[in-house]
Amino acid sequence: MENPVALSVPDASDETVTASRALLGIVARSVAPALEAVSLPQFRVLVVLSAQGPTRVGHLAEQFGVNPSTFSRSVDRMVAGGWVTRAENPDSRREVLLELTDDGRWLVESVTVRRRREIEAVLERMTAEDRAALISALTAFATAAGEPSVGDLLPLGL
Repeated sequence: MENPVALSVPDASDETVTASRALLGIVARSVAPALEAVSLPQFRVLVVLSAQGPTRVGHLAEQFGVNPSTFSRSVDRMVAGGWVTRAENPDSRREVLLELTDDGRWLVESVTVRRRREIEAVLERMTAEDRAALISALTAFATAAGEPSVGDLLPLGL
């Protein structure tokens, strides 16, 4: 690879796309076992509930851009599978909250653990200097990119 100081934006873009494919491979491998238990759209719901906590069913349907009745059928399957529970909203009895069960939380956490382990294995194959350079570069990249919204990450189930 060229001297990073002299690297052009197009060359840096090419290297970043290559690195992003490597990261997407890690994401795909980490989520694959969970997809034996739930569908990708269902896993996406579990991830959002893990991040947001108990959430109104109607709000989740909005976030996912789906019809509430269609979403409700998917929720029925997740409740039957033991991944989520429905509860009355204490602030409004007309609203239903969806909440992760312990099994749902475990499923999301197991994906995160697998992903972290695989990333750690890659990092162990790097020199300490390369890891330091990577952290510096990723920090700068994340700052320039800004924090993605939950909506930005929904298609990937992240």
